[in-house]
Amino acid sequence: MTIIIFAGPTLSAAEVCAEIDAVVLPPVAQGDLYRVSLERPTAIGIIDGYFERIPAVWHKEILWAMAHEIHVFGSASMGALRAAELAAFGMEGVGEIFQAFQRGELEDDDEVAVAHGPAEDGFRPVSEAMVNIRATLRAAVVAGALRPETQLVLERIAKDTFFLERSYPRMLARAAQAGVRQDEQAAFKAFLETGRINQKRADAVAMLQHMRARFANDPTPKQVSYSFEHTETWEEMRRRARRLPLGAARRPGEVGAAYERLLEELKVSGRFAAARRGAMARALALEEATRTKRPDAKAPLEQAATAFRSARGLHEASALERWTLENRLTPIELERLLEDERRIAAIEEAMEMDILRALPDYLRVTGEYGPILDRIRDKQLALTARGLESPTFADAGVSEAELWHWYFEERLGLATPPDLTRYAQSAGFADEYALRQAALRERLAQAL
Repeated sequence: MTIIIFAGPTLSAAEVCAEIDAVVLPPVAQGDLYRVSLERPTAIGIIDGYFERIPAVWHKEILWAMAHEIHVFGSASMGALRAAELAAFGMEGVGEIFQAFQRGELEDDDEVAVAHGPAEDGFRPVSEAMVNIRATLRAAVVAGALRPETQLVLERIAKDTFFLERSYPRMLARAAQAGVRQDEQAAFKAFLETGRINQKRADAVAMLQHMRARFANDPTPKQVSYSFEHTETWEEMRRRARRLPLGAARRPGEVGAAYERLLEELKVSGRFAAARRGAMARALALEEATRTKRPDAKAPLEQAATAFRSARGLHEASALERWTLENRLTPIELERLLEDERRIAAIEEAMEMDILRALPDYLRVTGEYGPILDRIRDKQLALTARGLESPTFADAGVSEAELWHWYFEERLGLATPPDLTRYAQSAGFADEYALRQAALRERLAQAL
């Protein structure tokens, strides 16, 4: 189970992780939520997000994520805004700020907006959110530090101040001009030392605690009542999101210098073009699976997992564990990989005839087509000349165990699978008999 949280000035990554086991990413911008949704996390929580100079997270990418069984929560800042706007579609809001927006008591984006420093500075806020000022002023009235009428005056001063410049010192500097008494100004300054309310932080923590409790046990996938429409505008947004540099996707563990060295190694070894072509086919298959919502969410994952292990000779648990370590995968990442294999298998099945029609041209492009045809011809001539088109174990001079040892362990470098029928089907054969005949012909052809 993976939970992703977008946070910045409201809560630091350390503060988020103190509340919930999650991957913490910087404030969300347009396209970010869509990209992380491709990794199919269990849930996404939005606390902070960009707007104005950087395009804000789009409503439709949130709808897309929920339509693909991902829970999306929001609170405190941008999360509260989007949750209020999309609550009717299933986005879950938490906290007083969300509730105020949902009830229509708050309407403006600037209620939660703040100026903040760069990522290197931990997105440190340098202005005060209007929702925090409102909560603090209410608390000051309850504590007797302000009269209700003074509360309204100070709220108006703060609201009339541009959000990038909003702060308690600036608000109090203008208080005297608005007729606020000196004794009340002094009482409020004293109150701020211990009574200041950070409503955004309180709501963000409440959301994280709610998510932690909600997903304490494996949750059911998100279900929605709407049908997601793939419009031209949506497809263009997705294309733009994909054109961003790898670092912009902020995928944990696969960005930065280590990934650049991986690309360099593929290039210097001459394998980059082939690997890139294979990765493209995989990406397109996953895209088609996502677009068409194949396979059904209730389809068993075990079948794809078994086929994956069988094709790689990972029959024993120890072999799978060793392979997982060699490929630097966590258990969660392995589960995601196997889920991708399940989705790709569904697309392969749906496009089987198209794939087979394209196979000869693919082999021509890779330079394999001619040599394979030559080998087919030579093998067929040699076997036909000796009447061995349908050979037996006696013809090959081996027992069944010896044949499989030679075929799997010596020729393919794999452990002999315990279920030959399942392996045969995963390898493209009709059944175990077809696999056996092919292996016998191959054994004889090499011996002739």
